[in-house]
Amino acid sequence: MKRFSLPTLVLIVTVAATVCSAAPTYNVRDFGATGDGKTIDSDAISSAILAASEAGGGTVWFPAGTYASYSVRMKSNITLHLDHGATLLAADSPAEGEAGGYDPAEPNVWGDEHRYQDFGHSHWQNSLIWGIGLENIAITGPGRIDGRGLVGARRFLLPHEQEAEAAAAAAEGPGGQGGGRPRRGFNRDSREGNGDKAIAFKWCRNVTLRDFTVFRGGHFALLATGVDNFTIDNLRVDTNRDGFDIDACRNVRISNCQVNSPHDDAIVLKSSYGLGEARATENVTITNCQVSGYEIGSMLDGTFDRSVVAAPDQDGPTGRIKFGTESNGGFKNITISNCTFDRSRGLALEIVDGGLLEDVTITNLTMRDIVNAPIFLRLGNRARGPEGTPVGELRRVNISNIVVYDADARFASQIVGLPGHNIEDVTLSNISIHYKGGITMEQVAAQPEDLVNPFFLRRGDPEALGPREPFNVPEQAAGYPEPSMFGLLPAYGLYVRHAEGIKVHNVEFQFMETDTRPAVVLDDVSDVEFSHFRAETAAEAPMFVLRNVEDFSTHRVRGMDDVDRKSFESQSF
Repeated sequence: MKRFSLPTLVLIVTVAATVCSAAPTYNVRDFGATGDGKTIDSDAISSAILAASEAGGGTVWFPAGTYASYSVRMKSNITLHLDHGATLLAADSPAEGEAGGYDPAEPNVWGDEHRYQDFGHSHWQNSLIWGIGLENIAITGPGRIDGRGLVGARRFLLPHEQEAEAAAAAAEGPGGQGGGRPRRGFNRDSREGNGDKAIAFKWCRNVTLRDFTVFRGGHFALLATGVDNFTIDNLRVDTNRDGFDIDACRNVRISNCQVNSPHDDAIVLKSSYGLGEARATENVTITNCQVSGYEIGSMLDGTFDRSVVAAPDQDGPTGRIKFGTESNGGFKNITISNCTFDRSRGLALEIVDGGLLEDVTITNLTMRDIVNAPIFLRLGNRARGPEGTPVGELRRVNISNIVVYDADARFASQIVGLPGHNIEDVTLSNISIHYKGGITMEQVAAQPEDLVNPFFLRRGDPEALGPREPFNVPEQAAGYPEPSMFGLLPAYGLYVRHAEGIKVHNVEFQFMETDTRPAVVLDDVSDVEFSHFRAETAAEAPMFVLRNVEDFSTHRVRGMDDVDRKSFESQSF
């Protein structure tokens, strides 16, 4: 009997295990893909996926090259692997009346007829990569997905792309449209042949996205709706609209990702009615991620360009982590930790279309150059959903260990419910916020137009646009939820209204330029406690303004004696 040394046996076992466990690999070039960036390789990619699927599953491999494609239809038990130097490129849409293009948006009564959510949240097939009702699927590898041909993405052509198109247009002569491909129709989501998302999954389970890059992802770099057991790890996304939209999904893990999205939200949890039911987004962890609002493309090229104030609504760059706006099913059992925000909006938790937002823990965040409220909790009643949708509930939220520097002076942190519908049980602890400051109470009363964002105000109560008594903030019950919806607030640090069970511990507010507003305003709030709290105030400005407050107490608040009192109708100190 032949004997083997221990190292030899280990090698034999390792090789055997690798051979036995390796899934079949299907090279798209073997199925006719050219990878030249010009030829449409959709048919070759589809053939490779079909062959893998018929064999029971496997890896569809993209070696180095640029693969221009229209819709790629995923199948169960398939991995798309983008190798080093490989780019899956969203091809330019054909002109109206010209054959080809992306798969048409499928009918969806909940979006097309009832309009319970926007067009993009109601359709999945009009995407570069899509899958519906699948299991055990993945997209992996160090390569790139470039959504250049998706709706809206062509506004962000790189210099060499602009030069190439100009040269092609010159070669075509008068009337040429550049590169042989017409450009009309790129801003019309619903036109047949257009695609508006890089990746879209619906009713799938056991999904993994890992290691690749998305550049110019269209309206959504990722739209995942009704996806369970979902892992997103080590992605780099530099995009023109939303980064990750996680909608009505369960058991989701997002980790080690960089998402730059100056024109829209970076990582956003939603729970729309796109599936025809109010399904909660629940059991979600988001950790070790970076979100930002640098100029598009500058995160990937390392320049981190801040020269352009890019935003859809004049509030400044978006690029944040947010819950909402679609919230029919609500959000449950969510944790966010160890994330950074830079040149972006702050953290936003919104429930405005019914549903419950509850049991949320957020810890260890750092934020710099924040262009609106560092912390925004909003319970509203936009009620976009089936008739009779009740007002939602927002409760049991713990936010801790937050450091914020250079936050916009216009927007205090906010916890704002509705009359008769309080936000409940919110704890803020171990938080330090440095605001820019420089706002006066006179400006709050005057509400000059250059300090109010009419984009959001016009969706709510018209009286919000006119002068007002500083502490009579409009309710904006049905308004689109955004910190600017209330105009300038009468507090520079924290504004709380229609809430109960609010605990503020070891929190500090400072301003860089003197701000004559109070640090904290509480309006229609009960069971509120401040301990180990400090806030910078201007001369003669109170630290607290209380209006219709019950069960208010302070302990070791810098600069004032402890307070423990049953009720305040109107009090400043």
